[in-house]
Amino acid sequence: MDTSLDLWKLLAGLSIFLYGMYLLEDSVKTLSGRAFRQMIRYYTKGRLRSIGSGVLSTAILQSSSAVSLMVLAFVGAGVMTMENGIGVMMGANIGTTITSWIVAVFGFKLKIEIFALPLIAGGGLLFILFGSSSKIFQGSRLLLGFGFLFLGLDFMKTSVESYAQHIDLSAIGEYGLWLYLLLGILITALMQSSSASIAIVLTGLSSGLLNFDTSVAMVIGANVGTTVTVLLGSIGGTQSKKRVSISHLIFNLVTGIIAFAALQPLSWLASHFFDTTTNAVMALAFFHTLFNLIGVLVFFPFIGSLARLLVRSFPEHKEVLTVYLKNTPTEIPDAATASLRKEILHLFKECQLYSLRTFNIDDKLVFDQSLPFEKNMARPCSLPFFYEKVKLLHGEIIEFYAKLLNEQLEENEARELERMIYASRNIMNSIKNTKGLSHDLEEFDSSDNEHIHSQYKRFRRRLLELHHDISRFLEIKDLREQYQNLLRTVVHIEHMDKHFIQDVMKHAAEGTINELEIASLLMANRLFSQSCRLQVFALKDLLLSEKEIHDFDHAMDMKELLNEEQIKTDASPDV
Repeated sequence: MDTSLDLWKLLAGLSIFLYGMYLLEDSVKTLSGRAFRQMIRYYTKGRLRSIGSGVLSTAILQSSSAVSLMVLAFVGAGVMTMENGIGVMMGANIGTTITSWIVAVFGFKLKIEIFALPLIAGGGLLFILFGSSSKIFQGSRLLLGFGFLFLGLDFMKTSVESYAQHIDLSAIGEYGLWLYLLLGILITALMQSSSASIAIVLTGLSSGLLNFDTSVAMVIGANVGTTVTVLLGSIGGTQSKKRVSISHLIFNLVTGIIAFAALQPLSWLASHFFDTTTNAVMALAFFHTLFNLIGVLVFFPFIGSLARLLVRSFPEHKEVLTVYLKNTPTEIPDAATASLRKEILHLFKECQLYSLRTFNIDDKLVFDQSLPFEKNMARPCSLPFFYEKVKLLHGEIIEFYAKLLNEQLEENEARELERMIYASRNIMNSIKNTKGLSHDLEEFDSSDNEHIHSQYKRFRRRLLELHHDISRFLEIKDLREQYQNLLRTVVHIEHMDKHFIQDVMKHAAEGTINELEIASLLMANRLFSQSCRLQVFALKDLLLSEKEIHDFDHAMDMKELLNEEQIKTDASPDV
């Protein structure tokens, strides 16, 4: 008989188990994700209901980490209170013990091949036959998840059974149960899954590699180690997210300390219901549920106190993104209006920077020095985070504008403010169009079609030309010359837009691009051209005088009328 440890089979089993857990969790979230979010969001009013919601959603979803990360998102968004968030996460700890029961009952009480292989076979066939948009496809992933979970467990179990019969753990036992506690924390922290680490413990216990006392120590460690996922999820988040993640750490840590201190009486109680010599895996599942339940009972009266302590420890620090408005009072309209114009111009430049980053253009080609967002951050932020900061800055501008409207304003001052805030909205619509382009740009850049790939470079060149035109415009002091410069910029945008469309039509006729590529190019060009126009219109309303704005709008109206007349002439039959 081979008594060596089949390491590759053990690792393969662990990988299959983890993949099964992923499929199971992801398919359930896809099938009923909205229902889970509604359950966690709406059915958490009150401590008992929030705990019950945490238990139920985690028992079904089979992932306390997924539920905990949802709680982080809801508390961070302000749709769930701190106290209820703590309650849901406490309930999630109880709900995750259902995994132990499932593994203990089905993984060690029944012959795995009887149901694991049919689940994989049936799920695999449905996976191939049905499209990814159908419910049956997600159901097939659910079946595959269960099948892989138990198949991986069987691999782990059989890889250590022979080895466990010939290994002597007495040397390790000299270090005490602390070693196993720390081992449970480490394994769970590395794998980011308490379910997987507990399955390993159950496997070791079933094969005789671990005894009951060392197993319960590792399960306690796994309970503490699972907090790492939530702590990682709160990094760089709001103060409310940090509070929830710290509450999760405190609850699991204190619960672990209580369980470890009361290890003997709790083990005796577990052995009273299940014989640890003949039914150790069931006893361990019972112990896992028992000490989490005790933790909830101990913490239940102190949820409010814990929430208040964390609020004091992690107070909200509202980030002020404005540069010119933060120290400007609205009581002096002239000064406030001047500051508002400067702030909207700041918003415009941040949006320019966002566009350059989206198109992978070095911002030094446009800006001589770092903009305020960059100066206030230790390292460059991601595009999604940058976009959120731009939105927050726009919100602060609108808030200041609303306060300014409450002051006694002259009619011309009110009109000026209205034009400025219209410019701010155009800037945000421009950046939204740019954001919508990002996916198409990635496709164009990676396309094997040389023409499609060249369009990516063409868009980048057009954007750089626009920003250089804008830089020249901002250096002009004469309002009439500014007006003429903006008109020339608009004419250039329209010319490039028309030329791009003609080029697409030419290649479509030649058959060098297919129907999907034609649609993608035209839609991307539409978004890009509209984004460019909106930037020009924003500068017009922000920096030109009322007379120049009127002349500019009149010129735009005449251009539209001329275009309409041209269309009618082209459409009329020859006489």
